Parts: sequence; C-alpha cells; structure tokens
Amino acid sequence: MSRRSKRSSSSKGIAVFYVLILLMIAATVFFLWKSVDLVNQEASIQVSEDVRLPVSQGAGAEASGETTQPPTEPDPVVSTATVAVTGDLLMHRPICEAYAQEDGTYEFSSMFQYVDDYFTASDYGVANLETTFSGPDYPYRGNPFNSPDSLMEDLVEAGFDMLLTANNHSADRDTAGLLRTVETVRSYGVQTLGTQLNGEEKKYAVVDLNGIKVGMICYTYATSETDGRPSLNYGPTVTETGIVNYFVETDLDTFYTRLQSQLEAMKEEGAELTMVYIHWGVEYELTQSPIQSQMAQKMCDLGVDVIVGGHPHVIQPMELLTSTTDAGHKTVCIYSLGNAVSNQRIAEMRLKTGHTEDGAIFTVTFERYADGSAAVADVNLIPTWVNLTGIGGKTEYLILPLDPDQKDQWSTLFNLNAGFLSLAQDSYNRTMDIVGSGLEACRNHLQQAKAEKTASMAG
Repeated sequence: MSRRSKRSSSSKGIAVFYVLILLMIAATVFFLWKSVDLVNQEASIQVSEDVRLPVSQGAGAEASGETTQPPTEPDPVVSTATVAVTGDLLMHRPICEAYAQEDGTYEFSSMFQYVDDYFTASDYGVANLETTFSGPDYPYRGNPFNSPDSLMEDLVEAGFDMLLTANNHSADRDTAGLLRTVETVRSYGVQTLGTQLNGEEKKYAVVDLNGIKVGMICYTYATSETDGRPSLNYGPTVTETGIVNYFVETDLDTFYTRLQSQLEAMKEEGAELTMVYIHWGVEYELTQSPIQSQMAQKMCDLGVDVIVGGHPHVIQPMELLTSTTDAGHKTVCIYSLGNAVSNQRIAEMRLKTGHTEDGAIFTVTFERYADGSAAVADVNLIPTWVNLTGIGGKTEYLILPLDPDQKDQWSTLFNLNAGFLSLAQDSYNRTMDIVGSGLEACRNHLQQAKAEKTASMAG
C-alpha cells in the first residue's frame, strides 16, 4: 500500500471518529433537553395543585374560582346547664285569700305568669318555700304559715324542680307539719332540700344537669337547740333529730365541721361543683351582717362554689370571695335574694323604702369542657317586683321580671300605667344599686377565667 493510500485510509477513520463524537454530543443534548422538559411538566403539575389554596394565600386561588375555609377550632364547651333561683315564697294570708276560688279551691298560676318562662327555660328551677303544707285542718295564712296543697301544682307548672324547705318557718305547724310538707312537695315530683323525713336520709342532693353533677345543700339558722333538736322560730323544738339542716350562731364550728363532711360526701358521689343555699342574716337589713360575712368566707375556704342566701326579705349585696387557703378558688355569694312574693308592702311595713317588694331571679351557668373539667361559667340576676293590683275587681300579686333588655316594653308586657311603671322602675333601681357592682365583679372574673381556660385548651 502506498503512503498516500495509508494517509487516505487514516483520514476516513478520523472523519468517522468525528461523526461518532458529534452523534454522541447530539444524543447527550437531546437527553438533557427531555430531562429538563420532564422537570418542567412536574413543576406545572405542582402549580396546578397549589392553586387550590384559599384565596387569601395567593392570587392563583382567586383565578381558580375555588374557596377552601380554614379548619375551625373545636368548641371547648361540650355541655352547659343553668340553675335559676328565686327568693322567699312568703305566703301571707292576703295572698291565699286573693287566689281563693268560689268553689273553695285555690289557683295561683297567674301569680307566676310573667316569670314562669325563666324557670322552664332553665335546666333547674329553685325557690325558698317559706310556708308549710300542713293540711286543711289548719287555716291558710302566714305566721304561723300554712298554704293549700294546690300551690304545688302551680309551682310545678311554673318550672320549679326544687324547693328549699329549711327556714325559720319550717316547723310553724310543729314537726308533723314539717314532715307533711316534705311528703307533699315530693308527691309532685319536686326535690326537697334542707328537711328530711328521718335522720337516715341524705342531707344533700347531687343533681345531674346535662351530665354536670352539682352538689346542693340547704341550711337554716335555729334560734336554739336541745340535744340536736332545733327550735326554728323560738317555738318548740323539733321532736326528731336529723330531719332539719340547721346551724346555731353561737356554735358555728359544729356547722363548719358538718358542712365539710357533707361536701366530701357529695364529691364521693361525683359532685364536681357545689351550691349552698342558706337562711341567715337580719331581717330588713340591706347589707350582710358580720356573721354572714364570716360564714361566707369560711364556706369559700371549704371549697363551695356558689352561696345563695335568703331570710332578710330584702335584696342584699353580691360578692366575689377568694379562699384564704387556696388563692385560686373563688366563690360567688349573694347574701339575700329578697322576696319572690309576699304581702310586705310599703304600707304594711315599718321599713318604708319598698325593698320588701323586691326580689330577683339569680342564674348560675355551669359548663363542661372538652378536657373533662367543669366550672361555673357565668352568673346573672334579673330584678323582680311584686305588683299588687286589681284585675276585674280581683286582687292579684304578680311577680314581674324587670329584665333590662325589655325595659322599654315593661309597660306593654305587664299592662302597667304610668304610675305602676314608675314603681317598677324604682324597684329595679333599688335592686341594682345593691347588687350591681358585685354582679359585675363576679361576671368579669368568670368571663376572664373562661377565656384563660379556652386559651390553654387551644394550646
């Protein structure tokens, strides 16, 4: 082979080599281009998913026309229950006479016509029964008190679930009248609290309100005692022991010991919160006595959550107490709810201020939270006034709820002329002057405690 032939053959090989190099480069470029295209397609798919975000998170959501609401926080409150309490049902003779019918029966339903909605709407309605059901062998009158059994029918219809039967008039018709009162109230399916049929019965009740268990107990003052048997109104002592929950002001340590034991027993039965109803204080005094304050503070120290007082026949202040043994524990206390109904009119009283015509509907709201705990969530108070009027020539004692949310409607709702409307407004002002600041303090604390609870649960 000539040198030229050799050079020519070599040149062809070199050319082929360069062609192969170019093909390899082209293939590499093509592969890289396809890879970049694939990545771009995946990125495009990701973008199409992102546009499903809520509008507030990008303009793409608005373009897509789709909206997605952010997830809502679960409600921390899983159960709510409300107890509505009113003051003394002081059934004087003129009241019984006003509701006597021509056939000899008694019909009291109209007396409650304006307030029954407040009690039927609550989960539990409570009132102090300041009379007895001692039977028809005794006159229907006050002091000594006795009322016709038919009053119970109207109390049931008005929405009352519990009657407080421990007060200074419980034994007005002796022990037999006290026991018959308990039997009569219970025969209508209503819970009694404060007096029992025998010494073996429990002295308290644990009430299940929408799954929230509230322990309740009622006490009255006694003027004296003999061997564990109280005298309730300077009268003969009750003939049996253990049938009245009472305290004597000269021996409060015994009361505290008993109450502490009963609170512990309630908790053993599942009570998560506690209410004490107590008949105490000085009649017609517009502020609590030093003994009331002392007792209230001790009950707060024992862990009571709510104290509801009666007996003075006038409204007394409301207060938020702080335990001296546990700074984190607070107690709501209203020292007296006044009269739900009575004949203690200005004209009949040495106290000429009108306060004996005033009462209140006091409500306590309990809540259970998602973490299983329960607490007093709110309290409120609606003043009431007893309007003594004549309808068709018939005397009526009408309990009027002076709801501030309906203040501009009182005249129409209750059929009040200008004079009676002015009396209702005076009654409202009297009550709020006494309880207003305390009510605000209690509500503010409970609202703050609830907000803190809700925030801690939200994490």
